[in-house]
Amino acid sequence: MQPKFIFQWLALFTRLIVGLLFGMAGYHKVFIMTPAAHAEKFFTGPYADSWIPHWLLLITGLTVPFVELIAGFLLVAGLFRLPAAIALGAVLVLVTYGHELKEPLFNVTSHILPRALLLIPTWMLPVEADRWSLDFAIAWWRKRPTER
Repeated sequence: MQPKFIFQWLALFTRLIVGLLFGMAGYHKVFIMTPAAHAEKFFTGPYADSWIPHWLLLITGLTVPFVELIAGFLLVAGLFRLPAAIALGAVLVLVTYGHELKEPLFNVTSHILPRALLLIPTWMLPVEADRWSLDFAIAWWRKRPTER
């Protein structure tokens, strides 16, 4: 098998898996749990006694579900791949800090690390390697000569 072909499959499957992981989590937090309940359960409640101001906890807790939902499904579609993957990476940094703030020896291997590893190909591989993405289709469309 050619390396180029392997990278195409790597780009597709990692993008789809991590996009579904985040997108479905965001869907649950936005439409089932609700962003307000998410903010209370995971941000304003547990970190009320921390150095972080309540307003910042509330805004972050309300925003994260939408970032996961939108960026996750953008990855599934392969649209704005890099910005979406960077946004999800920022969510992982935030989640890591939050867990470490509560439990300094928190084990990141079950939740955070697998998602970060799945994001790496999207961060590193160019659009040309992800042939089954909307970004690739748009780039291909823009490159073709205009017919006048």
